Amino acid sequence: MFNSDPNSKPVSAKLPKEIIMMIEKNNLVMAIKALAADENISMDAAKIRIDAYETELKVKQQQKLNTIASKQGIPNGAISFDREQVLEDSERLIKNRVKTTPEEQNFKSLQRGVDSQLNNLGYKKPLLPYWAKWLLVIMIIMASMFWILWRIFG
Repeated sequence: MFNSDPNSKPVSAKLPKEIIMMIEKNNLVMAIKALAADENISMDAAKIRIDAYETELKVKQQQKLNTIASKQGIPNGAISFDREQVLEDSERLIKNRVKTTPEEQNFKSLQRGVDSQLNNLGYKKPLLPYWAKWLLVIMIIMASMFWILWRIFG
């Protein structure tokens, strides 16, 4: 696999560590410019080498994911870098989705779930909510001020 330039290195030649770090940080423009300047090759040749490295890296990552998935019993199609396939699958799932609960039950089920989690943690609900305590304090202060002012001026 050689580039069209006869003086260039093969596409599979190893990239310098600085270039690899730029690629991993998704700084592809700087990686292409630096590779072209370091090895005195054209920008197109540098782009081809970087693209080849990226595809090789994605293939290795996909193979690692497939081995992990096979060890855990997950089908290989479930884990993929192919975004188009993932989008098609998610669109198909959205179309086939059936609502099992009405909208008003969603909040009740959420409330039941939160209550059960709080019960598992040992949280006890207060007798009066926080806002009711503040409202009670404000009412007591207002009533006492009214009584004091009534006693003074009345």
